[in-house]
This record gives sequence, C-alpha cells and structure tokens, in this order.
Amino acid sequence: MVSAQNVKGKKLVFENQYEQQRIQKSNDLKEMGKNPYRHNVKKDTTTLSFLQTYDYLKDEETKRDESKSHTLAGRIKFLRHMGKAAFAKIEDESGLLQIYFSRDEIGVEWFKAIKKLIEVGDIITVSGFPFVTRTGELSLHVKSLELATKSITPLPEKFHGLTDKELRYRKRYLDMIMNKEVKETFKLRSKIVSSIRHFFEEKGFLEVETPMMHPIAGGANAKPFVTFHNSLGVERFLRIAPELYLKRLVVGGFESVFEINRNFRNEGMDLTHNPEFTMIEFYWAYHNYHDLMNLTQELFDTLLEKLNLPKKIKFGEIEIDFSKPFRKISFKDSLIEIGKVPLEILDSTEKIVQFLNLKDIEVDKNLPLGKLYEELFDEFVEENLIDPTYIIDYPIEISPLARRNEENPDIAERFELFIAGREVANGFNELNDPLDQYERFLRQIEAKNAGDDEACEMDEDFVQALGYGLPPTAGEGLGIDRLVMLLANEQSIRDVILFPAMKPLNQTDKEEIQ
Repeated sequence: MVSAQNVKGKKLVFENQYEQQRIQKSNDLKEMGKNPYRHNVKKDTTTLSFLQTYDYLKDEETKRDESKSHTLAGRIKFLRHMGKAAFAKIEDESGLLQIYFSRDEIGVEWFKAIKKLIEVGDIITVSGFPFVTRTGELSLHVKSLELATKSITPLPEKFHGLTDKELRYRKRYLDMIMNKEVKETFKLRSKIVSSIRHFFEEKGFLEVETPMMHPIAGGANAKPFVTFHNSLGVERFLRIAPELYLKRLVVGGFESVFEINRNFRNEGMDLTHNPEFTMIEFYWAYHNYHDLMNLTQELFDTLLEKLNLPKKIKFGEIEIDFSKPFRKISFKDSLIEIGKVPLEILDSTEKIVQFLNLKDIEVDKNLPLGKLYEELFDEFVEENLIDPTYIIDYPIEISPLARRNEENPDIAERFELFIAGREVANGFNELNDPLDQYERFLRQIEAKNAGDDEACEMDEDFVQALGYGLPPTAGEGLGIDRLVMLLANEQSIRDVILFPAMKPLNQTDKEEIQ
C-alpha cells in the first residue's frame, strides 16, 4: 500500500489502517478505469434549489416526475445498502438531499463496486429525477452515479458532528464538514461585512487600502509584530491600525474614507482577542464624534434589519436591547454611577492606588491619573455595560491621537461603544493641531522609554502631514469579529474567525488529535 513518507522514511500522513484501506480502494478504482479525483465535474442545481423546486410533488398523486432530470454533486454523509438498492444522503453547501439508487438503474458491476469502494466522506455526482419516498421525503431517483473525489481520511464516527473544540479550531475544514451551524455562522459573517460595506458606500464614503507593513508602529497603543524587509534592509511592523494613513488621505482631500482589513497586535489571546483581527476604520471630515455615534447606531439598526434580527437579541445568558437610543455617559461618571468608585478618591493617585490594593488589585503607583482611571474602569465598569452604551470624554493621557476638549483640556472628545461588557468601537474628534500632536508623540516616547511596550512611536511624516492642514475630522474603528460574535450569539472570537491563532502542537498533542 501507499503511504506518505519523509526523506528519512518516517510516516507523516495517511498511516493508520483505515486510511491505508481507503488508499487501496482508490487504487482499485483506478484499475477499473475510474479516476478517484476527476476534474471538469459539473452540476446544474443545488440540493436546496432541488428541494424548493420539487416540494410540490409531496401533494401530487404520482409523487414523481420522470420528465425532469438534474445533476447534483455532494459529499456522502450517510449510506445504507439494502440488497439490490441503496439510500444515501449527500451534502453540498446549501444542505442535505436524500438519494436512491439501485443495481438495475446503474448496472450490476458498478453497483457491486460502489458497495465495496464508495463510502461516507466521498464526493459524488448523481443524475436522476425527483420523487417522494413512502415516508414522504423528497429525494433524487438516481439514473447515474460517478465518484468525483475519494476521501482518504474517514470522517468522525458520530454523524451529529465534531465536538472537540480544540480540534474544531485546528481543523476548521473538518469542523465545517461535520457541523452545519459553523458554515451558517461564516455565511452570516460574510453578510455582515457586505452590509457594512454597502452602508458606507451609500453614505458616500470611499473604500481605500493602506499599507499592512509600516515603517513605524503607530495608530494605537499596542505591542506590534516585527518583521524584516530583506530588499530594503529595514525592520517593518505589521500594522496595529490604519489610522495614521487614513488621516493622511483626509489631508490629501478625501473627505470620507473607510477601510475593512486586518490589524495585528502582539498581545494575549482570550475569548475576545486574537492577534490578527478585522476592523473597519472610517474618517469623516467636517463631522464630530457625536455624528459618529449617531451613524454607528444607524449602522446597527440597518444590520439588524438586513439580517432579519429582532431589536432585542440573545447573547449567551443575557439579552441586549437595541430598540432604544444608545446610552451616553462620561468616563468619570461611569466610574461613580456604574463602577461604584467613591467620588472622593478620584482626584488623588495615592487614594486610587490604595483603593485598588484594598480590592487585591496590584497596580503601578507611578501611573498618571488617567491610566489609573483606566484601571478602575477595566475592573469595575466594563463588564456591567450590557445594553449598547457610549462611554464619552476619556482622559487625555489614554487618548494620544484624540482632540482635547476646549472647555476641559484634561479630557478628549472621544467615545467607546460597549455592548455585552465588551468594547466594540472606538471613535473621537481627530487631533489636527500638528504642534499638539508632536508634543503628545514626545510624551509617548517618554512612556516607551520608561517601559511601556504599547506606547506610540514618533511619526514625523504624519506630523508634517498635519502641518499641511487636516480639516476638522472625526474617526472611528469598529471591530468586525466582536460585532459578528454579538449578532451570531458566539461567546468566543475563535468561533467567528475561520482560522484562529493556535498554540503550536507538540508531537504528543498531534498523536492525540489523530
């Protein structure tokens, strides 16, 4: 029998007895003149279309229409032989269809070969006419059956699906074969992205593409992935965010732009974080962050309508209400009203540190007031923000790219949208004073030199771009993955990313998964 080997003769794949048996069956098919990996295979309908088109036969007296003929293709998910005939279920992207074939219809020799050589997991093409079985199931009466692709690796034993989460993420293709709902989640994701794109295009925004490899890590506070460009002989950073490039385009004269693409952050992984993730960022000249908040609520209303979702949706054990205007509350007020942080400690870094320590929360006592507010928010406020809530007017220390409030220079004209205890979007009035921006970059450099790996770096070209004049502009980033989680009722970001980041397997792990 055939077995894949490396140069030292060690088996790598298709080494167990069941795979070896299927490889032998593949060879037997070749000897019969049947190519187990055919090309130029055509079909003229899908299982769903077939079922919808001929559903009326269930009410007809004859229960069949031999004048109709269709060719379908799909993977065998169930196969039962009954003497001179057999029933099977084949699955394509649109769904499952029962088929019936017999020795008399497809030929004695080929029927015998199918019985021995074709099995669950194989992909076949079938042609025939619609009919309804005695049990009332609309099916295909097969006149011809051909193998399209021989499956070497058997599907998991249980027809009901693959349940091992770790294996599902590592082998998404198998997850999709065995669990129909997974494909539905990713179809929903595609509809969401398409609807978002259409929404912004209808609003007059221009879709653009900006670099994925940056000479300077900037656009957000995060630790970057570092790579090296051999031809240029320089380091490059996978982009943390496209913000600084998109704002350059607004300087250049594009007044409303958006980009849907990947960002990369060299940080931890959990239920809401993956090192590469998808966002939409958009920038809107001659508008402010209040306009962005209104636009974002309109976007949610549009998505719920297009996806036929109710205004109140389930997310795990909670219900999220999108039927009323999103709540707005200032950052500082949220600490007091929602986080129950005592008002009297908020003007003292020393008191805040003492308060956190009493709650068994270790924190650097040298952090500035704004950073300590952020610690308080993360611990006592965020998880309580269930219905859509805009937290507005952030401390300026944690908003290095946002415009200062003219009446209170200690806060930024910024908001973040929280839903189900998670941040979904971040937006603000863009800082367009080049001198102020330069000073903030300098302070970010000081923070980086003091050990803050997530602090922004100096981007002199961006400061120069501001020197030419950025019109009054508001910008926002919205996380696509977290949005899909909400609308698909998925609790882990890995369930809405086709191929999420995973820890490397050691040899023991590989053997267990096999």
